[in-house]
Amino acid sequence: MSYLKNPSTYIAFSCLVIFTLFCGFITDPSRLNPLFSFRKLHCQPSKTASNVTSHGDALEEALAEASMANKTLIIAIVNKAYVEGDKSMLDMFLDSFWVGEDTRDLVNHLLLVTVDQTSFDRCKFLRLHCYKLETDGVEFDGEKLYMSDDFIKMMWRRTLFLGEILKRGYNFIFTDTDVMWLRNPFPRLSSNQSIDLQISTDNFNGNQWSESNPINTGFYMVRSNNRTVSLFDSWYARKDNSTGQKEQDVLDRMMHEGVTNKLGLTVRFLDTLYFSGFCEGSRDMRAVTTVHANCCRTINAKIADLLGVIHGWKSFKSSSANDTSAFQRLKHKACKDSWKQAPVG
Repeated sequence: MSYLKNPSTYIAFSCLVIFTLFCGFITDPSRLNPLFSFRKLHCQPSKTASNVTSHGDALEEALAEASMANKTLIIAIVNKAYVEGDKSMLDMFLDSFWVGEDTRDLVNHLLLVTVDQTSFDRCKFLRLHCYKLETDGVEFDGEKLYMSDDFIKMMWRRTLFLGEILKRGYNFIFTDTDVMWLRNPFPRLSSNQSIDLQISTDNFNGNQWSESNPINTGFYMVRSNNRTVSLFDSWYARKDNSTGQKEQDVLDRMMHEGVTNKLGLTVRFLDTLYFSGFCEGSRDMRAVTTVHANCCRTINAKIADLLGVIHGWKSFKSSSANDTSAFQRLKHKACKDSWKQAPVG
């Protein structure tokens, strides 16, 4: 063959063949490591909800692709502020799946819901399951400081969207991206079909059935049924009569008013021993499943202190004696200092 007479042509042809085979390998879903995207190797866009409409609407396609066989999936919501920077909140979140125990394959069942083009593009680049949520002209791309007007609007939009997923028959774990998944949470979540909602707490009072536990909507598992659909409808219906309150406070008040009994709901409140946070840390590193950067005001503060969590976790895993001292020394100083900043305008 003529190209063999020219060494430079032969080399170029060989490189082309190798690159073609390489791209074919990494884009084959059966061979793709769920966290391969973290290596930032990318040959072609993955199939995403925005360009799949031939077999149903985009949301249904995204849910079906991410869900497990029992129609259960993991949902997280991000905006531009959570995906930008050398070490973004999204990077931290995904890193926890990489270093966690029995968590890597769970990324196959994670649906990342984005509220702006920047976060959607980042999701596609990382080859995750992606869905772009329409926000009715409201700009949710910047950082929304805790309890600011835009923060509250974003939380209510989230509630409406998650209620729609329940109406489509999907069960889900909702997780904020400032939750580090250090272990697979499913073994710590009850598989009892009669439990409608399992929700994290800022402080645990020792009774998993007590509605006196202060809830945190940054991590919870909910089953799709008539009772939970009614709960989310009733919850969202209070939006216009709850000025200045975030959705978490409204749901907490509803529980104290007896909504669970009224709707026949069974709610389990998660022990901070396993589902930990900065408000109340786990007492046992050998048991902790997730760590939430709650009781914290800004993204930068969350990232700074969550880096300490990840480093402490790595130190714990690498210690033959399962030394927990590095974790116990964490003081979450950046998050504590974040409350000293100027108040929300």
